[in-house]
Amino acid sequence: MNILQINASARTEGSNSSRLAEQIVERLQARHPQATTVRRDLAVDPHPVLDEAALQALFTPEAQRTPEQLARVALDDARIAEVQVADILVLGVPMYNFGVPVQLKNWLDAIARAGVTFRYTANGPEGLLKGKTVYVALARGGRYRDTPVDSQVPFLKTILSFLGMTDVRFIYAEGLAMGPDAVERGFAEANSDLERALA
Repeated sequence: MNILQINASARTEGSNSSRLAEQIVERLQARHPQATTVRRDLAVDPHPVLDEAALQALFTPEAQRTPEQLARVALDDARIAEVQVADILVLGVPMYNFGVPVQLKNWLDAIARAGVTFRYTANGPEGLLKGKTVYVALARGGRYRDTPVDSQVPFLKTILSFLGMTDVRFIYAEGLAMGPDAVERGFAEANSDLERALA
């Protein structure tokens, strides 16, 4: 059993999404004591943006890549390899301006590679990262669950499913900027979500 934890907050300390992700991992480790866990904090070790130089590197045949291009592609290769060997992913995802953090988007851009983690077939795209369970720890200052302004969940469902990860379980901690009572309620609700997700 291999667990991959991705903390996507821009904060290195005091992140509610990282706190919730850690709680999920602790519960998973209790169930699977022999599990190996890899934690990647994108605030401490951010992945570079998918810019023109990165695209040129990816679309240049390997034998023709410059040393700089080889190094750039190797960064993405390492992130892909972590996901490929993971049985369970735990994503700590705060809401920034109604969307996912740029740190997470950069990571998703790194692991989405045609012919490696998905492919196009005569019947349409096929995700190649199959057989994994994904727990998404959502931390929000307000309350957005099941409302039209929650763009995070539809986006994450779409991209993860596109890559073959269809068993995605969302754990919500909401209202975390609405006072101490709301924080307590938000984490209590997250705990209930987690109980259901682990059932």
